[in-house]
Amino acid sequence: MSDSNNNSVDVLVVGAGNAAITAALAAHAEGAKVAVLEKSDKALRGGNTRFTGGIFRHTYNGPGDLLPIVMDNDNADDVIVKPYTRDDYLGDMARVTGGRSDPELTDVLIDRSYDTVRWMADLGVPFEFSRVVGGVSGSEKVTLAPGGAIRSLHEGVGLSANLFRLLDEADIPVFYETRAHRIVTDNSGKAAGVEVRGPEGGRTINCRALVIGSGGFQASPEMRTSYMGPDWSLVKVRGTRFNTGDLTRAAIDIGAQSYGEWSGCHATPIDSDSPTYGDLNLTDKTNRLSYLYGVMLNLEGERFVDEGEDLVLYTYAKMGREILKQHNTVTFQVFDQKTVPLLEPRYSTGVPIEADTIEELAEKVDEKFGRMGFGKAKFIQSLHDFNAAVQEGEFDPTLKDGKATKGLNPEKTNWAAKIDEPPYVVYGVSLGITFTFGGIRINTDAEVLDHLERPIPGLFATGEATGGFFYINYPGGAGLMRGAVFGKIGGTNAASAARDD
Repeated sequence: MSDSNNNSVDVLVVGAGNAAITAALAAHAEGAKVAVLEKSDKALRGGNTRFTGGIFRHTYNGPGDLLPIVMDNDNADDVIVKPYTRDDYLGDMARVTGGRSDPELTDVLIDRSYDTVRWMADLGVPFEFSRVVGGVSGSEKVTLAPGGAIRSLHEGVGLSANLFRLLDEADIPVFYETRAHRIVTDNSGKAAGVEVRGPEGGRTINCRALVIGSGGFQASPEMRTSYMGPDWSLVKVRGTRFNTGDLTRAAIDIGAQSYGEWSGCHATPIDSDSPTYGDLNLTDKTNRLSYLYGVMLNLEGERFVDEGEDLVLYTYAKMGREILKQHNTVTFQVFDQKTVPLLEPRYSTGVPIEADTIEELAEKVDEKFGRMGFGKAKFIQSLHDFNAAVQEGEFDPTLKDGKATKGLNPEKTNWAAKIDEPPYVVYGVSLGITFTFGGIRINTDAEVLDHLERPIPGLFATGEATGGFFYINYPGGAGLMRGAVFGKIGGTNAASAARDD
């Protein structure tokens, strides 16, 4: 129980995004006295959650499994939903991570995904069908992306607002502008509190169990450079500026095992005019993820990647890292009027370059990007070469259609359509880092493990602070799902540990 000075609680949760708040709500449901620490002020609260598209990747057998989740927020009249089974999820995780994801943690993520979303919906988090991110509009209905069929109502902004509403209803206090920087342990090595610095200065908040839900280290140029390399020093951060890995380092300082791909991250194509850190007026709307329906070229004017390798929810994190390899991390997505109607609505937040000929298009791109070393002649040649290499076949944006090029390096293996219906459109695209893949190791009970893989008593973790789930790439929607699944597990078990203390 907390004392009159709020310096002692049963369960202390560090962070205030999806992973942390689900942990706090789960602990509260078990009767624990809970408090939440948020480094930002109230206006900027919510971590990366507010910047997400709100997609939760979970298993389902069809619309019948989804309707109880979306309830009165939506209906299935205009959507096509194909089953997404455990084997589908497991296969996607194995495919996009190269088979590296921790098998035990992955099993828990998948097996508890549906029940966790149902639990969130029952708590009062509203969901809707995800018609925009990954969905493809047909003549009458929208085909929803496999595994990414639902999202929180009003995306990440709505998710964050509803989670904070639930905290308020549960009377769980949130301490804003409070940075936790050191984990306090007792004589037995048990996590017993954190040292913080807040508006009133430094103090220690004691607890019987501690849950780390404070995100990755993507907003720390120092940690990005140290673990990911110098190329990552100046990249733009898509989300919150407050995820700087403080508690990840603090956990390692008391013996937690580092785990996962510390040089890896979720990095996605974003508008080249995006700000250095995420803008809450734009949230995730700087994303530029319709590249699979067009052509992507670098500053030298060359194609550098297979834009049609797979559906967007399986390639957009990987695509960001490919952009990092390009000069100045500036690239161009080119579309014509056949494919412009397929662009995600988020493209409306950008200002495209338009022209009636490829040559005129190159001239206009050169006016804006020429000082960076834009290869105008090669840009023109690459588009003509692409058009000449496109093979016959039916273009189908709803599935991997096999419509490819022949004779290019790299080839485009799906959705290869000639750029030949003006006016042509170019969007300047750069790289935005979303979250890092490396973190601290947990077990299937969300307990933080030491280097001998023993649980550190009283210490739990969830979300982007944990490692071992994603390598190289990740399936879209699995990040929020990971945070919620292990947030619920961690909060429940932290409450149990607090009772037993």
